[in-house]
Amino acid sequence: MLYWAVVFFIIALVAAIFGFTGIAVGAASIAKILFFIFLVIFIIILITHLGRRRRPLL
Repeated sequence: MLYWAVVFFIIALVAAIFGFTGIAVGAASIAKILFFIFLVIFIIILITHLGRRRRPLL
């Protein structure tokens, strides 16, 4: 998912350089949404992983 966020960010940069403001805004919005989804999933996985490591081994 982070890969797609970077891809859309690069598309937004290229579109902004060539002056396609509508495409640049759309691609930047998609990149921002995907990045925040990735961040939320990463934090959830990190918390659940840390919760599992603290259990005693029996």
